[in-house]
Amino acid sequence: MNLGKLIERLVQLVPVLLGVTIIVFLMIAVTPGDPVEIMLGDQNATEAQRQALREDMKLDLPLPERFGYFLKGAVTGEFGNSYFHRRPVAQVIMERMPATIELTLVALIVALLVSIPLGVLAAVKKNTLFDRAATLTSLMGISLPGFWFGLLLILLFGVTLQVLPVSGRSDLGALIPQVTHFLLVDTLLAGNPAAFWTAVSHIILPALTLGLPMAAVLMRVTRTSMLEVLRQDYVTFAEAKGIAPGRVLFRHALKNALIPTVTVAAMEVGSLLGGSMIVETVFGWPGLGRVVVESIFTRDYPLIQTAILLYAVTYVMLNFIADLLYTVLNPRVRL
Repeated sequence: MNLGKLIERLVQLVPVLLGVTIIVFLMIAVTPGDPVEIMLGDQNATEAQRQALREDMKLDLPLPERFGYFLKGAVTGEFGNSYFHRRPVAQVIMERMPATIELTLVALIVALLVSIPLGVLAAVKKNTLFDRAATLTSLMGISLPGFWFGLLLILLFGVTLQVLPVSGRSDLGALIPQVTHFLLVDTLLAGNPAAFWTAVSHIILPALTLGLPMAAVLMRVTRTSMLEVLRQDYVTFAEAKGIAPGRVLFRHALKNALIPTVTVAAMEVGSLLGGSMIVETVFGWPGLGRVVVESIFTRDYPLIQTAILLYAVTYVMLNFIADLLYTVLNPRVRL
């Protein structure tokens, strides 16, 4: 891997992130609603008190100057205090981020475990009943809105069958020492099987809600890519040499077929972070997505701006990592 090219690609990310920063700030700035009025509500505050609060929040400054403070915070990591929580924004985000990351990772694992085997089998069994059923199911998975799918899972497994919890992260989470802040890991480190299975039961429904629509997308991509690879000459040549079908499929075909899947998966992980806002709200999951939704209603500008910027940076970096993975899956690809 060329180090110069790697540095060049990293430098190219800077204007992208700067553009995202400007767009995020402007979108929040033109959003209707005054944070001061929302915070004070029906309190009998004087105009002087309202103005003092507005100055404390720096809402009295012109837009360019407010953007300067926001840009400085984005560079230095000092994003100011949350209007609603009255604590540093970075502290609020760090408290909520592990829950969102844990949910996203589990949803990604679900998506990959479902999509890749189904995509490969659908390609190998092209035009069979299995292929048609898998394609139809994936189309339904893509079409269903995430929040509606989550409500269906709640009605089925939480209300009708009553086999899975529908809210929260765990009933026993407060009893577990916080080491990594990932509850599934911390329960294992604590040697508490009961707490681990409780955490697993709580994460199943939100992870399925996020992961299965992603699996539908990845399955179609994997199937299409696999069909194209199976028609290549080198696959035909490998089969003509008498190499075992399984070895041809997994060693020669699948490795190259996964390159488009990696691209889409990286983009879909970014979408998982955005989609988690609604899913976390539906399932009462105490993650960053839920606190962002709450912050939108309270017009907590610093927290909203910082969280969206974090989502954008994560999305850009995931695409960069996908480019790096290309060189692993196919050494002929260069950055």
